[in-house]
Amino acid sequence: MSTTQSERLRELLEPLVTSQGLDLEEIAVDSVGRKRVLRVVVDSDTGADLDQIADVSRALSATLDESDAMGEGEYTLEVGTPGAERALTEQRHYARATGRLVRFQLAGDGGELVARILTADDDGLDLEVPGVKGRKATARRVAYPEIEKARVQVEFNRKDQSDPNDTDEKEEEA
Repeated sequence: MSTTQSERLRELLEPLVTSQGLDLEEIAVDSVGRKRVLRVVVDSDTGADLDQIADVSRALSATLDESDAMGEGEYTLEVGTPGAERALTEQRHYARATGRLVRFQLAGDGGELVARILTADDDGLDLEVPGVKGRKATARRVAYPEIEKARVQVEFNRKDQSDPNDTDEKEEEA
């Protein structure tokens, strides 16, 4: 997709997405055989439910049908939200990932870091780095310029703070 088409699509679609209370995260046009697929990724601070996705999809479809932004050929419109292991690239992404475990690739020789985001502000992140082999977790501050890449990690066995089966809480109460 040319930059011109990408910019035109963003200018056309972003106001519609914003009017639905969502952020336009990504636009991609892919060729699948003879067909083209326009993928639009939306999100918000509270996430996007199926009704919101359907509403924004209808609005985008109507606008695209009225314009020539996709040209004359057939295409399929797909509207969705970022995946579970989304890449974090903007401050709002980090704020939305508060409480989540994230794998960071730090700039320079900073190496890799896996930590939970505690807070996100305009300058950077307060993180909790899990302890290893029985050690306690440690706090760490990371500024945005120090982050080369960041991706949310899926956690299948995370113990919820309010989990009644959490043995640490039972021991403290006794």
